[in-house]
Amino acid sequence: MGKKTAIVYSEGFFTAMDGKTANGLVRHSERYEIIGVIDSQFAGQDAGKVLDGVPNGISIFQDLNDALNSLAQKPQTFIYGIAPLSGDFSEGDVALMEKAMAKGMDIVSGMHRFLSDDASFMEKARRYGVTVTDIRKYEGKNLRRVFTGEILKIPAPRIAVLGTDGAIGKRTTATVVTQVLKKAGYKAVMISTGQTGLMQGAKYGAPIDAIPGHFSAGVVEGEILRAWEAEQPDIFIIEGQGALTHPAYLSSCAISRGSQANGVILQHAPMRKTLGDYPDFPMPKLEKAIKLNEMFTGAPVLAVTLNHEGMDDTMIDETIEKYEKLYRRAVTDVLKRDTQCIVNAIETEFPELLKNKKR
Repeated sequence: MGKKTAIVYSEGFFTAMDGKTANGLVRHSERYEIIGVIDSQFAGQDAGKVLDGVPNGISIFQDLNDALNSLAQKPQTFIYGIAPLSGDFSEGDVALMEKAMAKGMDIVSGMHRFLSDDASFMEKARRYGVTVTDIRKYEGKNLRRVFTGEILKIPAPRIAVLGTDGAIGKRTTATVVTQVLKKAGYKAVMISTGQTGLMQGAKYGAPIDAIPGHFSAGVVEGEILRAWEAEQPDIFIIEGQGALTHPAYLSSCAISRGSQANGVILQHAPMRKTLGDYPDFPMPKLEKAIKLNEMFTGAPVLAVTLNHEGMDDTMIDETIEKYEKLYRRAVTDVLKRDTQCIVNAIETEFPELLKNKKR
């Protein structure tokens, strides 16, 4: 069965922090074929060109009417691609999704407010014969699973991609690193821990920030165990959420504890001055963040990966050179620079991997 076609709604936020779901789906999706983005500020442009400077054939539209009038085929799915701190919809967004349903489109949302709990909304969905999927409404078999420690029986390395802020690129880096390891000859599996990765089609994972704290570490452990039982990969890459240094988010704690990570990749945005959505909180110093993540996880930070927002190519190269000298670790930007240094760092830390490498 092929991918369902989808249009992603990101009005006012495409390329921005709160548009991270739309940004991620435009870059990578195994579940949906993204055929358009809605954001009037970039209407008429190519989404790949706007986001990463490389055209990908996905057009950006003024609004839903513009998309439906311009596309050769009607999208099968309407994805709500905004991820605000509130976890709730903006005024008028629900009415827009009702309009999309009336046009025969299924609805997918990653918000904390569940559309499927809205009787009026679901009555309209039934009337129009469409489905409504709340990605954060996790109902997996591991939902009420407490941490057991069984994960220590898994011999494969578990690398957590953590960060110094929320919405800083952890999922993107985890996705790229997983792909790079596969190309290098390893059987790598990514564990998704947020709504966007699950929308993209991750086979294993759960929306950790929507799971009660008592069970969140156990759910992470359970998803890794499930992947091990099914595939026995050479290595796991675990997507992080939030940041240990962030005052609002606790999910990094559960991910670190549940995965019992024995290696860390730390994502950092050198040009950010304050934490996302929290202008009174300065970004942590990278040196302190490295020490904190190593102390909390008990695992080494193997590499630092950059979010290049606000940086040109010269600044990226200068920052990589500076950080390599200062922190004596692999440093790169997975979207702009070579990633072999990350593979090298992982192989150096886990030399037993080399015997499984398929050349």
